[in-house]
Amino acid sequence: MQFRLPSAFLIFIGSYLPLAVILAIQDIEWAWWSQSICTSFDLNKCVFNPFSNANLSLSFVCITALSLLIATCSFKKISYPYEIEITSVKAIPNDIINYVFPYVVSFMGISYDQPEKLFGFVVFIMWMFAITYKSGQIIMNPVLLIWQWKLYEANIIINGVNREVRILKQGTLVQGHQKAQTIQDFYVVKDY
Repeated sequence: MQFRLPSAFLIFIGSYLPLAVILAIQDIEWAWWSQSICTSFDLNKCVFNPFSNANLSLSFVCITALSLLIATCSFKKISYPYEIEITSVKAIPNDIINYVFPYVVSFMGISYDQPEKLFGFVVFIMWMFAITYKSGQIIMNPVLLIWQWKLYEANIIINGVNREVRILKQGTLVQGHQKAQTIQDFYVVKDY
């Protein structure tokens, strides 16, 4: 099974929800943080829009949050047509280096006030997507760690053939029989 381009893009963009929140927080003027808390008796003095660039800030947060929600729901709809036997398992760290650079970049001068830097950042993200999609690594999404998805190397038996594969599973992978689906270069498995 291969991810279709729109599904892969949703998984990829959803992984940038934390970055969207970071950029949104950076878009709030410092003076707003020092204001008193708004009460129902003093609504005329309340500032309900703290963002310098509300449309961009909120759009990026909403798009990434919606993408993450759709991707998470999609994982729940995976069918598992194969039966595999896992003979050995080794946990491997999730390769999050592809996602670290954009977060570091967010602290190095990217803001919604500078469209030329923002456009450059968008081009950078598109290149990252193209590279991860073409290399079959789109499923290596660090946000999935929050939902307890883990990456493993395992020796399996499928249709009487021994293979060494990478497996993505929500929770702990143990030896024994599992239901499986192949997505790009990974097996996604769940318990019986």
